[in-house]
Amino acid sequence: MRCPFCRHGDSRVVDSRVTEDGTAIRRRRQCQDCDRRFTTLESASLTVVKRSGATEPFSREKVVAGVRKACQGRPVSEDDLALLAQRVEEQVRQTGAAEIEAHEIGLSILPPLRDLDEVAYLRFASVYQAFDSLEDFESAITLLRVEREQQTT
Repeated sequence: MRCPFCRHGDSRVVDSRVTEDGTAIRRRRQCQDCDRRFTTLESASLTVVKRSGATEPFSREKVVAGVRKACQGRPVSEDDLALLAQRVEEQVRQTGAAEIEAHEIGLSILPPLRDLDEVAYLRFASVYQAFDSLEDFESAITLLRVEREQQTT
């Protein structure tokens, strides 16, 4: 790692710690030349492959923005949305893949969104799964009711 102060090309790790959310490692380094210390933040990159074939880095903010539209007018806080995005990222990273299809991210959003707010879930699913008719909504609502009944019994 290059020293940001003297640009020397060698440094040693003095201390390493995992960040609070567990997605990165914070390292304290010391330059071998000038002895000054600096911090680096290392995280594994996760690339999203879009339908067009284009790639971009995974972004929790994009997950939140997409879900926020479905939650408009619902009793869902920004903290709830941030937690949902964190859960989605954790689930996606658990696959161990460096690249993931955008479609897979959408599928990963559905279960935690259903737990958060059923109406927002239906809104998101109707767009994401391209509901074409009332029957699509009816089958989704029926499935939600069945799952709710199974949880209460």
